Amino acid sequence: MTSSTALPVVEPLDQTLRATLQHLIDTKTKPPGSLGQLESIARQMGLIQRTTHPTVTRPVMLVFAGDHGIAAEGVSPYPQAVTAQMVLNFLAGGAAINALSRVAGATLEVINAGVASPLPHAEGLVDIPVAAGTRNFAHEPAMSREQALLAMHAGAERVRHHAALGTNVIGFGEMGIANTSAAACLMSRLCGVPIDDCVGRGTGLDDAGLVKKRDVLAAALARHASSTEAADAINVLATFGGFEIAMMAGAYLAAAEARMTILVDGFIATSALLVADALAPNVREYCVFAHASNEAGHRRMLDHFGATPLLALDMRLGEGTGAALAIPLLRAAVAFVNEMASFESAGVADRDA
Repeated sequence: MTSSTALPVVEPLDQTLRATLQHLIDTKTKPPGSLGQLESIARQMGLIQRTTHPTVTRPVMLVFAGDHGIAAEGVSPYPQAVTAQMVLNFLAGGAAINALSRVAGATLEVINAGVASPLPHAEGLVDIPVAAGTRNFAHEPAMSREQALLAMHAGAERVRHHAALGTNVIGFGEMGIANTSAAACLMSRLCGVPIDDCVGRGTGLDDAGLVKKRDVLAAALARHASSTEAADAINVLATFGGFEIAMMAGAYLAAAEARMTILVDGFIATSALLVADALAPNVREYCVFAHASNEAGHRRMLDHFGATPLLALDMRLGEGTGAALAIPLLRAAVAFVNEMASFESAGVADRDA
């Protein structure tokens, strides 16, 4: 795979079945609209899958891991070594995303996108690092444009692998110390939002740490202003992003190209969607926004997409945990469409009778 290969092409959502699906939903034995967001999810999944009988088939959670050079500026209270340690925890089955994927009945795959520390060969690890962590964007771009594109293509290939196995629902998670800093800068530049409105406490900064993080990121944005303010999304990604974020951006595009329902997680996963959306705005039509993260800035991201999240559980862990929690809601949405009786089949009078 080379960076010159074309990125996935995302077609607009086929609206042919919209009226049929809406009639099917409205004539179930319930007042119209009474199942709330489950109804909109069912309609969206039917449109994505081009069927009146949508399914949740072989759902997958892909967790991308990568390190960030900006961690050297002290923007996280955790040392960079935690990234590799958490990858080993994922592989051992001991992290939150492992537990929640099991609850959701989802296959979990862990991908080394660019962890700085060496990782042992292990079952369940897809080891495709672009490099051993990004450079420090406080001083220079995090990666080259070539590296950003290589990472995007690698993420797309992982999605295509699962599409070939029959997956039609997919979610993305991440692990990378200091990746909230990368996400905040991507958000600021791609959404045109002041950095102070994008920066949060990440993995638990105190007040002094939060001030320092804001100062570091504001200085970094100023340093790269001339090269990113009017630049394309890939250049912004290369300047501030991480390899795990870049792989997620490519994964979004490939999942939409394959007509999968995409579960969008929290702050960092949504920053990757900002990149994908800037390149192919149709991608958002395939997305279900799983939850509202408690990380500062995420609700502004959701507003950018005009999105109504399914869940608001005060979570801010990342790893794809919010996306995994939403899989049972997708199962519920397709179940009511496929299993509920209609007024006619049940012999129940509807309100117009």
